Amino acid sequence: MSKLTHIDGDGAAHMVDVSAKADTIREAHAEGRISMALETLEAIKANMMKKGDVLATARIAGIMAAKKTSDLIPLCHPLALSKVAVEFSFLDDGIKVGSMARLTGKTGVEMEALTACSIALLTIYDMSKAMQKDMEISDIRLISKSGGKSGDWTAA
Repeated sequence: MSKLTHIDGDGAAHMVDVSAKADTIREAHAEGRISMALETLEAIKANMMKKGDVLATARIAGIMAAKKTSDLIPLCHPLALSKVAVEFSFLDDGIKVGSMARLTGKTGVEMEALTACSIALLTIYDMSKAMQKDMEISDIRLISKSGGKSGDWTAA
């Protein structure tokens, strides 16, 4: 069994020391989706939700969430992100959310990209739940990452 990186010799959880790692440009992309009724989707497209502009609010929420990932997930390093982007594409039955996080640093940004995507999706739900409560969030996943010792990775 390989040595666990976040567990010390006594079995206690700890934050990994990344100070000896080289700074590299690191980037990660994530995606997810929210399924909904056509009526709800059309209301979002037309910016007719009572709470306001759903996608603009979800974009800001996703960016803010990425910046707060270390406050949400134990043992994540606080990172000085250089870029976070959240984009939306309309599907026949919902919305696909794509996110990207980037920095030059010693540790990856996969969790930041996944957090941005997840919170953007939750914000779409929150902004739209008065119209439809049975929307379904699904398929949140890492699409790719680059940089660092382990190199590039892309989902199949």
